[in-house]
Amino acid sequence: MANVHKHKQRVLRGIDDRLVEDFDTATRRIGSDRSNVTRQLWEWYVGRPGAKLPERPAAIEGGEATA
Repeated sequence: MANVHKHKQRVLRGIDDRLVEDFDTATRRIGSDRSNVTRQLWEWYVGRPGAKLPERPAAIEGGEATA
Protein backbone atom coordinates (compact mmCIF):
# COMPACT_ATOMS: atom_id res chain seq x y z
CA MET A 1 0.00 0.00 0.00
CA ALA A 2 1.21 3.49 -0.81
CA ASN A 3 1.78 6.04 1.96
CA VAL A 4 1.38 3.56 4.81
CA HIS A 5 3.81 4.34 7.60
CA LYS A 6 4.93 2.12 10.45
CA HIS A 7 4.45 4.93 12.97
CA LYS A 8 1.66 7.47 13.39
CA GLN A 9 2.59 10.81 11.88
CA ARG A 10 2.93 13.78 14.27
CA VAL A 11 2.45 17.33 13.06
CA LEU A 12 4.15 20.39 14.53
CA ARG A 13 2.59 23.76 13.78
CA GLY A 14 4.04 27.23 13.93
CA ILE A 15 7.47 26.39 12.54
CA ASP A 16 8.46 28.59 9.61
CA ASP A 17 9.82 27.08 6.41
CA ARG A 18 13.31 28.56 6.85
CA LEU A 19 13.71 26.90 10.26
CA VAL A 20 12.63 23.56 8.79
CA GLU A 21 15.14 23.93 5.95
CA ASP A 22 17.95 24.85 8.36
CA PHE A 23 17.04 21.93 10.66
CA ASP A 24 17.04 19.48 7.73
CA THR A 25 20.43 20.77 6.61
CA ALA A 26 21.87 20.50 10.13
CA THR A 27 20.60 16.95 10.61
CA ARG A 28 22.09 15.87 7.27
CA ARG A 29 25.44 17.35 8.33
CA ILE A 30 25.58 14.82 11.20
CA GLY A 31 24.28 11.96 9.06
CA SER A 32 20.81 11.92 10.58
CA ASP A 33 17.30 13.16 9.82
CA ARG A 34 14.63 15.36 11.35
CA SER A 35 12.60 12.50 12.85
CA ASN A 36 15.58 10.85 14.55
CA VAL A 37 16.88 14.06 16.12
CA THR A 38 13.38 15.11 17.25
CA ARG A 39 12.76 11.70 18.83
CA GLN A 40 16.11 11.85 20.69
CA LEU A 41 15.30 15.33 21.98
CA TRP A 42 11.83 14.29 23.19
CA GLU A 43 13.24 11.20 24.94
CA TRP A 44 15.87 13.31 26.71
CA TYR A 45 13.32 16.02 27.60
CA VAL A 46 10.92 13.60 29.34
CA GLY A 47 13.79 11.87 31.14
CA ARG A 48 13.71 8.44 29.52
CA PRO A 49 16.42 6.20 31.00
CA GLY A 50 19.61 6.36 28.95
CA ALA A 51 18.37 9.20 26.75
CA LYS A 52 20.95 11.78 25.71
CA LEU A 53 20.71 15.06 23.88
CA PRO A 54 21.17 14.52 20.14
CA GLU A 55 24.47 15.45 18.55
CA ARG A 56 24.55 19.04 17.38
CA PRO A 57 26.62 20.09 14.35
CA ALA A 58 29.32 22.71 14.82
CA ALA A 59 28.13 26.27 14.42
CA ILE A 60 28.57 27.84 11.02
CA GLU A 61 29.93 31.36 10.76
CA GLY A 62 27.06 33.80 10.29
CA GLY A 63 24.66 31.63 12.30
CA GLU A 64 23.09 29.88 9.33
CA ALA A 65 23.36 26.21 8.54
CA THR A 66 24.56 25.58 5.01
CA ALA A 67 25.25 22.38 3.15
